[in-house]
Amino acid sequence: MTTLTELNACDAPAFVERLRGIYEHSPWIAERAAGRRPFASLAALKLAMQAVVTEAAQDEQLALLRAHPELAGKAAVAGELTAESTSEQASSGLNRCTPEEYTALQDLNAQYDAKFGFPFILAVKGPTGRGLARRTVIDTFARRLKNQPADEQRECLRQVHRIAEIRLNELLGVEQAFGPQVMEWAETLGAISDSENDLTCAYMTPAHRATAAQLADWMRAAGMDTRIDAVGNVVGRYAAAAADARTLMTGSHYDTVRNGGKYDGRLGILLPIALARHLNERGERLPFHLEVIGFAEEEGVRFRSTFLGSSAVTGSFDPALLEQEDADGVSMRTALTAAGHDPAAIPAIARDPAALLGFVEVHIEQGPVLLERGLPLGVVTAIAGSSRYLVELGGVASHAGTTPMGMRRDAAAAAAEIVLLVEQRCAGRGALVGTVGQLEVPAGSVNVVPGACRLSLDIRAPDDAQRLAAVDDILAGISAICARRGIEERLWKLVEAEAVPCAPRLMDRLGAALERAGLPRFDLPSGAGHDAMRMAQVTEVAMLFTRCGNGGISHNPLETMTADDAEIAGQVLLDFLRRLP
Repeated sequence: MTTLTELNACDAPAFVERLRGIYEHSPWIAERAAGRRPFASLAALKLAMQAVVTEAAQDEQLALLRAHPELAGKAAVAGELTAESTSEQASSGLNRCTPEEYTALQDLNAQYDAKFGFPFILAVKGPTGRGLARRTVIDTFARRLKNQPADEQRECLRQVHRIAEIRLNELLGVEQAFGPQVMEWAETLGAISDSENDLTCAYMTPAHRATAAQLADWMRAAGMDTRIDAVGNVVGRYAAAAADARTLMTGSHYDTVRNGGKYDGRLGILLPIALARHLNERGERLPFHLEVIGFAEEEGVRFRSTFLGSSAVTGSFDPALLEQEDADGVSMRTALTAAGHDPAAIPAIARDPAALLGFVEVHIEQGPVLLERGLPLGVVTAIAGSSRYLVELGGVASHAGTTPMGMRRDAAAAAAEIVLLVEQRCAGRGALVGTVGQLEVPAGSVNVVPGACRLSLDIRAPDDAQRLAAVDDILAGISAICARRGIEERLWKLVEAEAVPCAPRLMDRLGAALERAGLPRFDLPSGAGHDAMRMAQVTEVAMLFTRCGNGGISHNPLETMTADDAEIAGQVLLDFLRRLP
């Protein structure tokens, strides 16, 4: 078996020979990477080879893509694949396609080659290292066929690097301590749903309660003192040797959006459980209590109220929310009581800030920044503040055929101009983003000039001054547009949340752990809200982001990550814990 030590020590020809099968028919990658030795870790080796490809000329990148075989193509049928490709395609059963599947793949191969000029490339061993189902392969093929050429070339190169990662793991006999377990647990939770057709886990539904019970079972098996509190948080405590030690908290939420993904929130619970189990098996205690919390609710799906779990922990839970009702008229109080919880005990959940060492949340990025940079992990600098508004526009509904263009008071045209205003004001300004996510013409008709329009505004930035300046400009712009067009405007502020900076002390310790793992430290803001925002009310917070696949998509069944990224996140977090005073 090849080792990293041997790869660092051997001469360049031997290095190239040992890595010959890692990138398909492309020894030049290993040749150029050889000069970058020594590599401090396997992660560093992977990044170095990836960097060689990134720095290569366009024609070299295209040659690398064209060196790959078609999926279930003629070479596979004729037995002309490399040993690595043969094994990988067999892992997904592509050598056992039905006549219908084979025909579908051949048709897709032909369409793809005609559009892009290189073969479709997919790491068919999947995010866990096990083969994808043939149906999944075909569906992914059809979906990516819709991409633009430049986007698809980048995606193919990412898939090439993922294939190389899997092959390097096999070459070096890598045994992962955390990643496969986290992925397996995520699959188990992903099968517990309010819906038969997708993953939906809303607050205090049967699926939500079953998910909590499963998390509690895993926590107990990991050697943690475990309970489910009055708001539904699942709390596991891995005690320090000293009873009077302070507590470091970690965790995330286990509820989901409707038709959501398997890793949003849940990664931040499952990974620390795996680490606690590892520490327990070794008989290793930390100098502080480690508390893992599966926050009961963050998404606001059932009762339109977010951060219920973390609000209870920080002592900011609003009792008035208990009377809020879901779409079926069931109050939150009734739902809690039916689940066996005592709403009157929620205030007792609040923690004493003096007893806390900090809060660290591991979360998928839910965006494409790490993916585009080829990095598995990033250190979060701040969680963006948010300003949200509902805007109603009132014009005059009139006949579409008889009202001259210059005499119209078209509410939808004003709305369209507002959408472009938001895009223009927020574009090219770092992490500032602006979105019109809802846009409707109430009672609209194909032959009527719209007399009314409703739209939402969502302005976010990790810097509050930047966000508020954008809000002022956009609201002033809306007034100017409406005045010019003769449109009445009404605005309601829905949310005003301040940005939450992460603690530099904890950020630096996470960054140092990344560098010790052979990864570069990369800092980025979070545009999404997280439980860490509420936890910042009582203690210092930090966040570690992991890379998302499929273009960074989240809140969607296509949300994905890999066992390798979960593994390196686990190694970094464990190093962070062991060195935290």
